Amino acid sequence: MRLQKFIAHAGICSRRKAENFILEGRVKVNGQIVTALGTKVDPEKDQVFFDNKRVSPPKASVAYIYIAVNKPCGVITSCSQKNARIILDLVPIKKRVYPIGRLDKDSVGLVLLTDDGELHNRLSHPSHNHEKEYLVKTLYPLPDKALKVMAEGMVIEGVKTRKAKVERISENQFSIILKQGRNRQIRKMVGQTSNKVDTLKRVRMANINLGDLKEGGWRYLTAREIKGLSQ
Repeated sequence: MRLQKFIAHAGICSRRKAENFILEGRVKVNGQIVTALGTKVDPEKDQVFFDNKRVSPPKASVAYIYIAVNKPCGVITSCSQKNARIILDLVPIKKRVYPIGRLDKDSVGLVLLTDDGELHNRLSHPSHNHEKEYLVKTLYPLPDKALKVMAEGMVIEGVKTRKAKVERISENQFSIILKQGRNRQIRKMVGQTSNKVDTLKRVRMANINLGDLKEGGWRYLTAREIKGLSQ
């Protein structure tokens, strides 16, 4: 088993985060610091340490947790943030879970939480093409040309965004479906049309819909939803 997968399956963090910790020299195998991402370990024989604390090997059968949250405005999508209300504050469970991707402080809507490191990595990485759908309201009316430009892709900070599905709802509202999640991407796209986002709400991630989940509320995903995420 690859070292980053071992750490993720042990419930320490996501696999991507584990890769960062390895590169930072915070992980030891049998007493030796390891910084090579391709390192393999035997869960039955090798001893793995993170920040000098022993990491328990993943169990053969693990009951993972999968949760949907309707994030309110002002909440940070993070596991820790000083002097701020974070997404985990909304979910009073004992087991440690991690948000899949980010939703900026001023935006609202669907956030998924899990302790399944493998699924976390699959949903977070843009190469897997999982869709994220948003409802956007702008301060001023949007011309058709602006919607077309956003759909075709825009150059933001020197990199062109991937094509998106954009549909008008009203003169200053539209829905947009992305297969990537760059930092504040939609707000920057709207900004390049000489407009500004008034409200931004995420209503779907892959096959999981926000539905009628109340703001600040949360629920466990159904077995059918979890199976859909894994496909």
